Amino acid sequence: MTVRQFVEGGQRTLELEVFAGAEHLDRAVPEPAINRPGLALAGFLRYFAHRRIQVIGLAELTYLKGLAPEERMRRLTDFFEAEVPCVVFARSIKPPPEMRDLAARHRVPLLRSHLITGRFVQLAAVVIEDLTAARMRYQGTMVDIMGIGVIIEGAPGVGKSETALSLIARGHSLVADDLVELRRLGVGEILGTAPDLTRYHMEIRGLGLIHVPSLYGLASVRREKRVDMIVRLERVLDGREEERTGLEQNTRDVLGVEIPYYRIPVVAGRDISLIVEAAALNFRLRQLGHDAAKELDERIMARFSRERIRSSD
Repeated sequence: MTVRQFVEGGQRTLELEVFAGAEHLDRAVPEPAINRPGLALAGFLRYFAHRRIQVIGLAELTYLKGLAPEERMRRLTDFFEAEVPCVVFARSIKPPPEMRDLAARHRVPLLRSHLITGRFVQLAAVVIEDLTAARMRYQGTMVDIMGIGVIIEGAPGVGKSETALSLIARGHSLVADDLVELRRLGVGEILGTAPDLTRYHMEIRGLGLIHVPSLYGLASVRREKRVDMIVRLERVLDGREEERTGLEQNTRDVLGVEIPYYRIPVVAGRDISLIVEAAALNFRLRQLGHDAAKELDERIMARFSRERIRSSD
């Protein structure tokens, strides 16, 4: 991550402005994190996290102002010689002249935010996590079915968009059509969203492009959603054995996270949207501890055991 990416990514959320050093915004941030350099400004540099974005608030500035001019200059010189990526001043603090001179000498950008220091640190951590998250694009259509994020994938023309449209008509929500942008969060979750250019639009074969919220209302779309499962629509091939019990749980690796994965055969006359909806609801039941396939298997095995005991008697 560079300082420029941090500024652009957090300009609106963090209320950032470049105070000085705009020509050095391409400076790298080796450790994408935030640090308040209180101990470093006090002269203790042994464990100074100098590779992070430095945030100076009212407490740090008040401490510096209380030092003798020569001592303050020495502390600030040591601070900037550590090659910090950039310095952010919270509460709209105006950097002292000596800090501006040292920042210019060491090519360190100075930024300002109107936010109070604690709030800035909290929001900046979220912005950095988003900027540094692993990302990829996934071919498929994503919908939100009663809080379950489902990606529908399959070969061109198999009916992904039509299935999603039927689900929207049932009251569910569209996240993205045809292409889903995914990013991994630090907690091991995958978030899906649509590219800005095609957000809230769908392409339906024989009809063309439609704007979903204009037809079905604002509740019919979601800006982003966690990916909970992937469903692949497949045309039936002769001789292929399909899953009949649900005991076998397949997964697919997406950005290092194992996502439950299901294959649904596409047959003429079969209501695929109803089956996808049932798959999502069944997934929710499994999350709540109710596994229908496992429960039935245990009942069958229990009856088989009882009958075997009777026959042995």
